[in-house]
Amino acid sequence: MLTINGLVAAHSLIIPVQAEFYALEGLGQLVQTVKRVKQALNPELDLMGVLVTMHNGRTTLSAQVHAEVRRHFPDKVFDTIIPRNVRLAEAPSFGKPISEYDGWSKGARSYKSLAKEVNARAKQRQKAAKT
Repeated sequence: MLTINGLVAAHSLIIPVQAEFYALEGLGQLVQTVKRVKQALNPELDLMGVLVTMHNGRTTLSAQVHAEVRRHFPDKVFDTIIPRNVRLAEAPSFGKPISEYDGWSKGARSYKSLAKEVNARAKQRQKAAKT
């Protein structure tokens, strides 16, 4: 119910997808939920993008999941990939965001890159809405 309420209240949506096999199944279910919400409750809901997270560049599985996500959402996948990173995993246990815990870690730099991408897409959306 919380997911539905969030989708009804939102203007746009970012879907994070772990670079794991079962995440693809969950993604399919979420996409169906988003479609139903758009049809019945919030026709303005927009998929801003899909974000690949917990990506391990050394594994074939991560590359395959990333490729599969790109195949299903060709113009929606963010260029930024959030890597599997020890510092990202540690930050919550210290009660800090990654930017404060280790702002120069690979994970923190990835999230900064994502923020720039999200900002650019939001500006694009605003520009398109004005025309």
